[in-house]
Amino acid sequence: MTQGKLSLANKSTNGSPSGQALVPPAPPSYEEATAGTSAPCYNDAEMLTEFTWDDRNIRRIFIRKVYAILMIQLLVTLAIVALFTFCDPVKDYIQSNPGWYWASYVVFFITYLTLSCCSAPRRQFPWNLILLAIFTLSLSYMTGMLSSFYNTKSVVLCLGITVAVCLLVTVFSFQTKVDVTSYQGVLFVFCMVMFISGLVLAIVLPFQYVPWLDAIYAALGAILFTMFLAFDTQLLMGNKRYTMSPEEYVFATLNIYLDIVYIFSFFLQIFGTKQE
Repeated sequence: MTQGKLSLANKSTNGSPSGQALVPPAPPSYEEATAGTSAPCYNDAEMLTEFTWDDRNIRRIFIRKVYAILMIQLLVTLAIVALFTFCDPVKDYIQSNPGWYWASYVVFFITYLTLSCCSAPRRQFPWNLILLAIFTLSLSYMTGMLSSFYNTKSVVLCLGITVAVCLLVTVFSFQTKVDVTSYQGVLFVFCMVMFISGLVLAIVLPFQYVPWLDAIYAALGAILFTMFLAFDTQLLMGNKRYTMSPEEYVFATLNIYLDIVYIFSFFLQIFGTKQE
């Protein structure tokens, strides 16, 4: 057996052209093998973790930006409402000049349509913040003038109720597992019912047929915009069926601010006592 192995080794050595044993080529080095690749490869779990972590950071910054702008809007509105409610000369002036109310309503309507329907002004800095500031001032003037016709204690009471309701809805939206964003059809039907009811009330209320219809309409409006507040809040979170892009921070702030102001206005109609 040993002689057979030696004879096979001698035949393989003698059969090579150079008379030397064949040596297999050395494997390439790590630098040679990875040459021409732009980045090292990751497995699926690492890529998913890295992407999710970046997305959470972006979403967290987006939420902070939205609520920071929202706090400024609410403070401006609160200051204007307090000025129109507690300062008698200002109250008398705005009540005797209703033309400013209609002018602010036109400005509110134009800026709302611009920010809602046009994506270019809504995303272009600083025009998006300028339009949002004009929108806030116009809606604050309208809310302040509405509050000036009510008793001071009623305005303060409705402010407290609005703050409590909005805080509870916000905490509920962040903590619950119920996906409010999937109920768009329900909100749309509710909006149509409110729209038709508003048209009917505009015809019925001047004739004083049913006095308590105004309170019922205000209660339904408060419920509707409380649902919209939960809907718009969950759009910020990014972990529901429908989410909002982090580039749309102005549009997100606009929606939540409008929900809160409408909730306060409807509460004022329900619990407020008008001045004699």
